[in-house]
Amino acid sequence: MTDNAIDSIYHVEDGRVLIEMKLFSVIQLFNSFDPAPFREKELDNAAENYIVEVVKDFPAKTQFRIVIYLPDELIGTKDAREIPEAVRSHFQYKVRMQRRRFRERYVEGQFKLIVGILFLALATVVSLTLENYLSTNTAAHLIATALQITGWVAMWEPISIFLFQLWPLVQQRNIYERISQMEISLRPNRKATSPVPEFPAQIIHPKA
Repeated sequence: MTDNAIDSIYHVEDGRVLIEMKLFSVIQLFNSFDPAPFREKELDNAAENYIVEVVKDFPAKTQFRIVIYLPDELIGTKDAREIPEAVRSHFQYKVRMQRRRFRERYVEGQFKLIVGILFLALATVVSLTLENYLSTNTAAHLIATALQITGWVAMWEPISIFLFQLWPLVQQRNIYERISQMEISLRPNRKATSPVPEFPAQIIHPKA
């Protein structure tokens, strides 16, 4: 995506793409069913997904700034001042969860790889034995072939884990890590320059 394309879709400020959200109350940003203390609350799913999807739309080196617009009377409140820390805390938690998922999947992959190799070795030995001693027997030949195929099929799952399933977890973790380190700015609603969708979608869409 070129710089001109970015400028035409998103606001850019000081070389940073703005991820803008407009709220009517602080609690709108968070999961209202989460009983955790304010700083540890989960973000609302719509807000989290929006931030993540914007980051995915840009190259890895793109710099962002999260801008949250609030009514004037809320800007200086204690809850408002804690929003940046709460947002970072949420995504730091997501980073930890992705690391745990990666470890669990990696250990599962190792276990399945060992089992797959052992099964493939056993299937190969049995298959070769049948071929050597019962080479003229059609049924034995079919069983030997089936064992070889089954042995390689058993290897597919661990190969799939290491080649295809771990990398998306790393990518997602990296995105969460980037978001957890972003600058977060609180501004009065009157400074918002983009049209705001109707409630409950409090997210400011990119420029038309």
